[in-house]
Amino acid sequence: MFPRKTLMIAALCAFPAYAMAQTASGAATGGASVSPSGSAATVGSGGSAAAGGTSASTLGTAGTSTSPSGTSSSIGVGGSAAAANGKASSQSKVNPNATNAHAKAMANEGGGTWSKSMTHTKDHKGTL
Repeated sequence: MFPRKTLMIAALCAFPAYAMAQTASGAATGGASVSPSGSAATVGSGGSAAAGGTSASTLGTAGTSTSPSGTSSSIGVGGSAAAANGKASSQSKVNPNATNAHAKAMANEGGGTWSKSMTHTKDHKGTL
């Protein structure tokens, strides 16, 4: 039993402390209202990840409003990434009809330490 414990302790000590520190989170929200003069709805979603000296986060929002004079919609996405000693990139795109939007952010320090976050926001005929 003693050699097994010694081996386990040695293996745990061999891993750098930063390689074990990892976090990820995500959130989504939405709301709607209806009145005699029209209706409105909004949604939002986002996510983030962090490992070692890297972090990445993305966010997407969309909204639509309908009234007797017509319908109006909006959509937007964004992202950011950071790496203490590596590479980081982020991309955001809204399609020409403003019905789909994508954001992606990535950071890499090499050696298997990386963070990545992606968000997809969609407005399909007023359904968010």
